[in-house]
Amino acid sequence: MSNDAATSTAAVGGTQQEPPAHGIGASLPAADARAKTEGTFPYAADLWAEGLLWASILRSPHAHARIVSIDTSAAAAMPGVRAVVTHADVPGDPNYGRKVVDRPVFASTVVRHHGEPIAAVAADHPDTARLAAAAIAVEYELLEPVTDPERAFEAEPLHPDGNLIRHIPLSFGDPEITGEVVVEGLYRIGRQDPAPIGAEAGLAVPRPDGGVEIYTASTDPHTDRDLAAASFGLERERVKIVVTGVPGATGDREDAGFQLPLGLLALRTGCPVKLAATREESFLGHAHRHPTLLRYRHHADAEGRLVKVEAQILLDAGAYADASSESLAAAVSFACGPYVVPHAFVEGWAVRTNNPPSGHVRGEGALQVCAAYEGQMDKLADKLGLEPAELRMRNVLATGDLLPTGQTVTCPAPVAELLRAVRDFPLPTLPKDSPEEGWLLPGGPEGAGEPSAVRRGVGYALGMVHMLGAEGTDEVSTATVKVHDGVATVICAAVETGQGFTTLARQIVQETLGIDEVHVASVDTDQPPAGPATHGRHTWVSGGAVERAAKMVRTQLLQPLAHKFGMSTELLSIADGKITSYDGVLSTTVTEAMDGKELWATAQCRPHPTEPLDETGQGDAFVGLAFCAVRAIVDVDIELGSIRVVEMAVAQDVGRVLNPAQLAARIEAGVTQGVGAALTENLRAPGGLVRHPNLTHYALPTALDAPDIHIVKLVEERDVVAPFGAKAASAVPVVTSPAAVASAVRAATGRPVNRLPIRPQAAVSTS
Repeated sequence: MSNDAATSTAAVGGTQQEPPAHGIGASLPAADARAKTEGTFPYAADLWAEGLLWASILRSPHAHARIVSIDTSAAAAMPGVRAVVTHADVPGDPNYGRKVVDRPVFASTVVRHHGEPIAAVAADHPDTARLAAAAIAVEYELLEPVTDPERAFEAEPLHPDGNLIRHIPLSFGDPEITGEVVVEGLYRIGRQDPAPIGAEAGLAVPRPDGGVEIYTASTDPHTDRDLAAASFGLERERVKIVVTGVPGATGDREDAGFQLPLGLLALRTGCPVKLAATREESFLGHAHRHPTLLRYRHHADAEGRLVKVEAQILLDAGAYADASSESLAAAVSFACGPYVVPHAFVEGWAVRTNNPPSGHVRGEGALQVCAAYEGQMDKLADKLGLEPAELRMRNVLATGDLLPTGQTVTCPAPVAELLRAVRDFPLPTLPKDSPEEGWLLPGGPEGAGEPSAVRRGVGYALGMVHMLGAEGTDEVSTATVKVHDGVATVICAAVETGQGFTTLARQIVQETLGIDEVHVASVDTDQPPAGPATHGRHTWVSGGAVERAAKMVRTQLLQPLAHKFGMSTELLSIADGKITSYDGVLSTTVTEAMDGKELWATAQCRPHPTEPLDETGQGDAFVGLAFCAVRAIVDVDIELGSIRVVEMAVAQDVGRVLNPAQLAARIEAGVTQGVGAALTENLRAPGGLVRHPNLTHYALPTALDAPDIHIVKLVEERDVVAPFGAKAASAVPVVTSPAAVASAVRAATGRPVNRLPIRPQAAVSTS
């Protein structure tokens, strides 16, 4: 992998500067990097407590069934079993949900998806717990599962709330207008799993006051605490979530379906209880990317300028609502992509089925529509006889243009600049036809392919995502900065999920206070809330709160000196641990100025409010947007259908580079995840039953699958309403990369490629 321009073109205008040693703009290493490398980092699966019991959850083997009876007597009688809990043992609200309270802690009368929790067991040994869970006798009456989302409209209600979760009919412009050139397409996007490195785990410890503390890798601890308190029938003050090390997250890392049974067992037994999910349980329990069906019709004039886009988008939510409403809003709002479309008519639906649950996965909603609208752009280019990049260039969005939701793009939108950067980046050389280069062929050196059957394709895609919550979400975060004895401490409930928040917080304080040694406190719900770790929130909202708190401490530090020397604090600067005045008269160290005092301040950051989409899909629903351009180069064996991604060239709108190394890593990881969505990742569930829920059959891209990734341009055009001017970095390359790979395969084969992941038969040329 290569970040050719991560430093040389990070600054607008391409001016090369020596990166600072610390603070904003430095490639500061992660504070936990050494512990993770040495294997001493404390993940939830490593936790222990005196008198520990082990938990196991019994899950439904069926996608849809009526529960006739549950007999736990055999399990409860087993030696070593301390407790068995079912729906009858939930003392508080039997249902939970982050946005919509529609999901039972334990199924009581009906199961709605494969793997739904039925009961949980606590025992003195993990094997005993698993055997006891298997000994629970459940009598089912099998029901016909609804697995086709199109059938959900006419099927019997699968839930008391009905099968339709949300319908958005977006209407923008004149419905009667048509273009001179029209292309249509039907697209299907598969079920991508977040596939975290570490499966879900947690430890619940009962408290003397009758409450419980849950140690887990939560990415939204305060919401999880509130859900747990409601289910346990306790006041929020008696439930505490302590965030342990997060082993990777690209969405909601810990579903409450793992935490709630764990806490119930600890309350029932009065003992610490630990749960370490198997990989199969992880696949069955957490949410996946929404499988999506998309129908599109694009209208353009004879020069290739878009006139109208018509689309229908159907999201398969699985059995429960989860984040489907927000995902649908993103899909409908971005259905036309980062292009100027004067007339747009998009209908979107999210429906319940008996398929595995869908929810937050990086770039939800936006990835699915990007694959579809870029497929349409390729069709238009082919029909008009234009180069794919040229057609896109004639239609790109810019600051001041309108989205189909009627919202004006007020943030920087350098889409044309991004596209030019990847288009003009030099193409890689063709592999030589020699035994030494055999590993370059699709399928590798042992593959059955012949060099003569390999075709190279070049494809383009432009993508966009929103940052922060949308549609009126109250985004707020609180942070405290304390300084004592030359050491600064940041207290903020923003969870480090791998996005680099703890590193950023250290850099902010270093930059503002000139203090090198900065510690970020561990997260728990005794701290004020900071919100979920999604949509680049913590860079913006939590980073903004840290910056404001640090600036307040800076004022406390400088005011006595400014008063003493008869000047304002604005005339004093802090750098490298020293305080100096503009005229050089004052020069002292931060430590001397502190004089043994402890300074601290607490601040909040709350971006400007948004509004829900109205009944026609109109409204200022988003705080900010981020854009990306990707050029993919693939080699395809047109006889076997095997595909090798040779290179991905990426240009991205980042606002401001806060940590060059960290940013490059986030982009490269996002591109690789996108390649997985394009070629290999699809959690199949025929009849609603998850097939092969393991990492042997669920094919994540490995180091051998990852292409050369060239970050050819990072546009630093700061968003004035964002702290530091920075934008979310990791979601938009995930969104854009699958569409670029599909575009390149179309170019290589001449086939339509209307499904992700791309199946081998779709890459076999018929010519």
